[in-house]
Amino acid sequence: MKFHYATLETCHTTQGVVLVIDVLRAFSTAAYAFSRGAKQIMLVSSVEEALTLKTKTPNSKAMGEVGGLPPAGFEYGNSPTQIFNENLTGLTLIQRTGAGTQAAVRCVKADIMLAASLVVASATVNYILMIAPPELTFVITGGYNNDEDLSCAEYLEKLLMGQNPEKAPIVKRVYDSRDAVQHLDPNQPEFPESDLDYCTRISNFDFAMPITRKNNILNMQAVKP
Repeated sequence: MKFHYATLETCHTTQGVVLVIDVLRAFSTAAYAFSRGAKQIMLVSSVEEALTLKTKTPNSKAMGEVGGLPPAGFEYGNSPTQIFNENLTGLTLIQRTGAGTQAAVRCVKADIMLAASLVVASATVNYILMIAPPELTFVITGGYNNDEDLSCAEYLEKLLMGQNPEKAPIVKRVYDSRDAVQHLDPNQPEFPESDLDYCTRISNFDFAMPITRKNNILNMQAVKP
């Protein structure tokens, strides 16, 4: 299998099988939402899209962030800590974030697309191995200068190559990353430190998160490979 890497700025050109990675925190939060019973998650680019789609979608709520915090009209933020305590059984969530959902929306040429994070690492790898594509593209939504998504991609790549890398260095890279700083600042309680713990529970869930596109709407579901 041949591996390629793209960023939020270049992912619009990616084709074939694409893994869109957002560890802190979009696609970790999404995984916890599925674990709490969410039926599906629709991915959008703007707050306005999310709120409009919510009015048109029965039994739905909006989840996500602008600048890390939930905008007006959103029932949930982008925090696994918050989602972990919610009962989301049967709900459709409409997610908007600054990186993860943006990349998914931009990957218009992808034939097969999955959302990925550390908490669904093993299941994502199993899903990819089931497809057995000759090539695979990792989209590093936080950019190469923000290490948590890159560390996740490199971890997944090693797993796909049949290796068994140590988990501790991956967790450390997440805690040392740029986006982790505000979670380690006690003066910013709106960014709980516990999010870092939730986001680094590697292979915590046994499902992958494939994304399909229908009528220009992105729909993500939890699928056990």
